Amino acid sequence: MSQEQIAVFAGGCFWCTEPVFSQLNGVKKVVSGYIGGHTTNPTYKQICNGDTGHAEAIQITYDEDLISFEILLEIFFVSHDPTTPNRQGNDIGTQYRSAVFCQNEAQRTVTVNMIKALDQQHIWANPIVTEVNAAEVFYPAEDYHQYYFDKNPNQPYCMAVAAPKAAKIRAKYAQLIKD
Repeated sequence: MSQEQIAVFAGGCFWCTEPVFSQLNGVKKVVSGYIGGHTTNPTYKQICNGDTGHAEAIQITYDEDLISFEILLEIFFVSHDPTTPNRQGNDIGTQYRSAVFCQNEAQRTVTVNMIKALDQQHIWANPIVTEVNAAEVFYPAEDYHQYYFDKNPNQPYCMAVAAPKAAKIRAKYAQLIKD
């Protein structure tokens, strides 16, 4: 029997992170939402102001028999710039920070070890600034944000940012892509 697990990553705009992970074999569901702030039930408008403390994030439900947390984490690091605090490309603000919200101590250990290993490899010019946080309340975003890229592939932002990210992962991890 398969074991469903949860991973929560914040790596910039959730419109761009969701399609990266929803295409992976073993990923059952990806929910866009908000985490890491101090406002109960925040709205998109509230978090865009940057004063709720939340990050745009995705909550991934996955089958650990088909894909591991470590592989998801590796794809997370490959798919965004983990060296820029509070920024991904032209998206600037604390809501776009890089963070992992660990569901348990095993996820924390894997995350800390991967950050150390990646920093030692000097893949990026600057050190990784990804926050490693304990799990917090995850608030699903409004319905129109869910699977936004799938519903709006011709939207200019999706074409310019989300499509290339998803394509990069399809090319690098072809063996992990759903049929």
